[in-house]
Amino acid sequence: MHERHEPRLGGSTTPSDNLTVPKRSRSSPSPRPTRGRKRRPLLRLLFWLLLIALALTVLPVALLRWIPPPTTAFMLQSDTTPVRYRWVARDKIAETARRAVVAAEDQKFWDHKGFDLEAIEKAYAHNQKSRRKRGASTISQQTAKNLFLWSGGGYFRKGLEVGYTLLIETLWPKQRILEVYLNIAEFGPGIYGVEAAAQAYFKKPAKALSASEAARLAAVLPSPRRWSVLNPGSYVQSRSNWILGQMGYGRRPTVVEEPELPPEMERDLDPADLTDSLPAPEAEPAVPAETIAQAAPADLAPEPAPPDQAPALPEEPAPANATPDEPAAAAPP
Repeated sequence: MHERHEPRLGGSTTPSDNLTVPKRSRSSPSPRPTRGRKRRPLLRLLFWLLLIALALTVLPVALLRWIPPPTTAFMLQSDTTPVRYRWVARDKIAETARRAVVAAEDQKFWDHKGFDLEAIEKAYAHNQKSRRKRGASTISQQTAKNLFLWSGGGYFRKGLEVGYTLLIETLWPKQRILEVYLNIAEFGPGIYGVEAAAQAYFKKPAKALSASEAARLAAVLPSPRRWSVLNPGSYVQSRSNWILGQMGYGRRPTVVEEPELPPEMERDLDPADLTDSLPAPEAEPAVPAETIAQAAPADLAPEPAPPDQAPALPEEPAPANATPDEPAAAAPP
């Protein structure tokens, strides 16, 4: 007969009572997912980098739509110090000066969105087969470069220039882009802006510039540190005369294409800074330099272009509810 064991409370144990649950060591915690934790610092870093990039690019461009730039990157890099720079509002700049720089630097300025794609394609095709380089930089691109970047080529700088150009074209109206460009462009060693140039070269304010004076200023823009406004060489004189014709003043010169840049002068230029394509070799010769002073007196009204020549440069589009900056020039008696 089997013995009967009665269950007891307290002292007796069963085999199961001897089983112990192992305690977890504090030195070896259980693995937990850490992927999310690792991503958070990276996302936080990217967020701050994005804010810094916006603060250094978008914010300055947005503010400069209304605020005159106190200085520019090119002024800070100038070999001539101190620089001469004086900001003037758009209504204090002669219409002749605005038309001259558009005629000389970027005749499609009022139509493109920052880049002249046709000129870029032509320049690329030409540069593939010729050692003489062409450029296709617009006024918007030159404004971006002068304000924020540095001279010289390179894909990195061009990439930054593209970004700043897109910002400027997005945030500024065309009239503001031209106003800023005229105020920060270099017209001679250490001379920045059309007001400083007009005072330095012609002893008058930018509002009083004649067509011939404005054309001479615009003619040196591709290389203002080597070309002279007061003592222009044959090429600068020819280019001044060509600009006057593109503006539609006086007797239009026989040359429609821009005068060809001599090879020795072209080597002094950065191809990225060249704006217009060079003319074909069969282009007609430029008008003699001595006709520049007679081509566009200050009171001479533009004459219509002959039907077999290129039309005069279009007028600047006036903003809504705006009044003309200056009265139309009267025809000579």
